[in-house]
Parts: sequence; C-alpha cells; structure tokens
Amino acid sequence: MEDFSPFLKNIKNKIELSPESIELLTDAFEVMKIKRKQMIIQPGFVAKYRIYILKGAFHSYVIDNKGIEHTIQFAIEDWWLSDYNSYIHQTPATQFVEALENSTILQIDYQTEQKLKDASWELATLFRLMAEHSAAYLARRIVSNLTQTAEERYNNFVTTYPKVAERLPQYAIASYLNMTREFLSKIRNDKVKKK
Repeated sequence: MEDFSPFLKNIKNKIELSPESIELLTDAFEVMKIKRKQMIIQPGFVAKYRIYILKGAFHSYVIDNKGIEHTIQFAIEDWWLSDYNSYIHQTPATQFVEALENSTILQIDYQTEQKLKDASWELATLFRLMAEHSAAYLARRIVSNLTQTAEERYNNFVTTYPKVAERLPQYAIASYLNMTREFLSKIRNDKVKKK
C-alpha cells in the first residue's frame, strides 16, 4: 500500500478539507506504477487523467514540424501533471508525457473529478485552486521566455528548481529553457569558470 501522506499534505497546503471530503478524494485516486520511458499521454488521444506524482519524474513535450522537441513542463514528487487542455476539454492531446524515471503516480479520471466537484463545494474549490496555480505558473513561464536572456532563464530555473536541475537530463532542461544542449553546456561551463 502506498503512503498517501505527501498527497494529503499537498492538498492541505491548498485547502483545509473535512474528513468526509478527504475520504471522497483519496477513494477517487488510483495508484499506478509507471516504467521509465513509458508514455502516459500521447498526441491524438484524450488525456483521461489528472496526475499527482508520488515518486519519480516526468516531462511533457511537443515536437515541432522540424522534429525538434520542446519541453513544456517537468514534474517530480509532489507535483501535478497532465495535458491540461486535453484533460479539461476532453479533446485529443497535443503533448507527449513521458516518465524520465520509474515512477509511482496517483491519477483521477475526468468523469470522477466532475462528480467530486458536484458532490462537494470543498473539492470544487480545491480543483479551482489547482487550476489557478497552473495558470499562474504558465503565465510566469511565458513572460520569462519573452523577457529574459537564456542565461537569466537558466539561473532562474536552477534557483527555483534545484532538485529538478540536478536530477533531470540536460537535453530536457535545454528544451524547457528554449535553447540547444550546446548553449546550455556553455552557460554551465561559464558559471563554473566564474566561481
């Protein structure tokens, strides 16, 4: 049996739920084991689940018409992940979501989430707060990509997400920061030389 305490702490950081709502919520999530390199969402298929990472690491990405991969989001322990446009609108996904490590996730399907929102104003508030946090994150990411230099984006990233920067592949980090691996290596080498 999986330890749900990190999940419950994550929820409690957003909203204080009644014992009844907590029970409804935990009963609604399913535990899944995911192998490294396994795809859990693919373009053309509807993203059926909102995902919480208990253990492991993922990245979501798109591939442009030149075959270049662009990382949209990372997710490690205690983070949430989906192709939210696909999940919320129940339309075909445009992103790949791939496990970067062997992972354990909790997932809730779209219909079950809708039933929870209808059954409990507390749970409706929880999912609204999660949507607001996601929207704010994406807004910060867009502004960062439009206004910061590559070096500023990298420095911001390693300061904000040091665990992610240490543990995930450089190609994915470079893609997330909208730069080549070679340019990321140059920035990292220049930082080492300055020390």
